[in-house]
Amino acid sequence: MPDTPADYLGQTHAPAPDARVLSLVPSLTELMFDLGLAQHLVGRTQFCIHPTNKIESIPSVGGTKKIKMDRVRDLAPTHALVNVDENPKEMADELSGMGIDVIVTHPMHPDDNPALYHLIGHTFGADGEAAAYAAAYKTARAAFDVAGAYPTKNALYLIWKDPWMAISADTYIANMLELVNWKVATPGADPLLRGDAARYPEVKIDDGTLKDIDLVLFSTEPFTFTDDHIAEFEKTFPAHAHKARLIDGEMTSWYGSRAVRGLTYLRNFADGIGS
Repeated sequence: MPDTPADYLGQTHAPAPDARVLSLVPSLTELMFDLGLAQHLVGRTQFCIHPTNKIESIPSVGGTKKIKMDRVRDLAPTHALVNVDENPKEMADELSGMGIDVIVTHPMHPDDNPALYHLIGHTFGADGEAAAYAAAYKTARAAFDVAGAYPTKNALYLIWKDPWMAISADTYIANMLELVNWKVATPGADPLLRGDAARYPEVKIDDGTLKDIDLVLFSTEPFTFTDDHIAEFEKTFPAHAHKARLIDGEMTSWYGSRAVRGLTYLRNFADGIGS
């Protein structure tokens, strides 16, 4: 790792041991706690829910898409943690215009996590803790190589209902699933879509589109799919009932410290499904 890591935009950030941090990304809020940096957090979003027994002590400024800027001013952060997927560019620009040092993140592959640990640890004074998490990630990642090649499966990973929405190959989650050789599918998606609409497209689900799908994964977030949705799917599409699984969305989509546990979760999940 370089001595002075850069964020997604190539910006370097000077070490700030006295930083006051506004985290607008749930997984990065959790990472701050896990790196022993919770004392720097002065604000978060309402979706920053981990660690559950400690997070309530950090004031909320709103959601990931819209925040209360007057509340931000009152909290007087020196730094803000944002993500390309989760936070609007206009929000980041406004924070920067207020004199806040904005750290932009955009991990697209699980293997981007060690650099993320280093960036956050170096900036806020937790280099040792970041190195420890990077080592833990390396160990968890190596277990996939020991396990050998997983059989190829076409997976429909659902993130929303009414309308049905899924993830495309151009996402962190898809790269996570690639570790167990699951290729994401987007049946019926408009091929002309661009940007976020292409990355998280509406899809068509019927007996015809499901015939080439090996797994239908119902994620627990952002839509809260439950076992009831699995049962509904099995009743509606009995020929494909065996393909439906509920999958923990936090374990597959949260980068940061949770990615270490996420790797183990995914490997166990795939092993449970088998060939």
